[in-house]
Amino acid sequence: MTRSSSFTLIVMLTLALPAAAQRPSEEAAAFAAFLSTGHQVTPNITYLTASGVELKLDVYRPRGSSGPLPTVLFFHGGGYRITATKEASVLNVVPWLQMGWNAVNVEYRPSNVALAPAAVEDARCAVRWVMQNAKEYGVDTDRIVLTGQSAGGHLAYIGAMLPESAGLDRRCPGRDPLKIAAVVSWYGVSDYTTLVDDPARDYAITWIGPQANRTEIATLVSPMMYVRPGLPPTLVIHGDADPVVPYDQAVRVVGALKKAGVTAELFTVPGGRHGNFPREHVLRAWSAIEAFLMKNGLMKGAARQTASAQP
Repeated sequence: MTRSSSFTLIVMLTLALPAAAQRPSEEAAAFAAFLSTGHQVTPNITYLTASGVELKLDVYRPRGSSGPLPTVLFFHGGGYRITATKEASVLNVVPWLQMGWNAVNVEYRPSNVALAPAAVEDARCAVRWVMQNAKEYGVDTDRIVLTGQSAGGHLAYIGAMLPESAGLDRRCPGRDPLKIAAVVSWYGVSDYTTLVDDPARDYAITWIGPQANRTEIATLVSPMMYVRPGLPPTLVIHGDADPVVPYDQAVRVVGALKKAGVTAELFTVPGGRHGNFPREHVLRAWSAIEAFLMKNGLMKGAARQTASAQP
């Protein structure tokens, strides 16, 4: 198998799997080979210390690149549980690396370390860290994109949509306004107010529900509460049979964004559940992402990474 063909296989398997799934060793090996020949990796950089925990991120940059590049921040999924980690989700940055982008893989506080809105604070601080260190890591601060799956899809939404007046940026480095160029959310929650008291949504109850002021917290961390003109272009990918995060959430947030004059698109996976999408829909979703990025002027200067050697 050539590296380019195994690379395509990684893309298909990675994005079809649920957010917290373990990755097959064959794809992990191909990914390691791809990185070793084409990318500089700076792992486990502390971007914030909170709740007594040093929170880490990994930076991936194409070798030999000159000048600032578009950069994606990826937030893993897993229902805000400790069992979900950035390491288990590392293959999700592969498609962005193949497009010639920088990628930043971010960890954040799970619910057993700190309840909501802690993870939202962390996401905001990760973006600020990237902006503060843009020159060192070759980041084009006009082309920062937030993405993630499930809980990470929610963090991508809220990381871009939360106004500074919400007061969750106090721990973060720098005070310059956040500059987010676009959001790509894979089946993320857009409205926790409808889920926090639902026994079927255990992730919402464990992350928010134990708190006496859970209604206020649910409102604070719900992207739907912050829809307004001027937000970055947003692409939402969601299965219409999702049993975990209701598909209606994607329909509602995209509709609200469009009504506010924001560029917003919904890519619906017919019969799609919470990840585990059929192969053809994964490939179509990635075609939609590339078209969305091109349409919004975010691909200039990014050179697609290819290779034909054996892994």
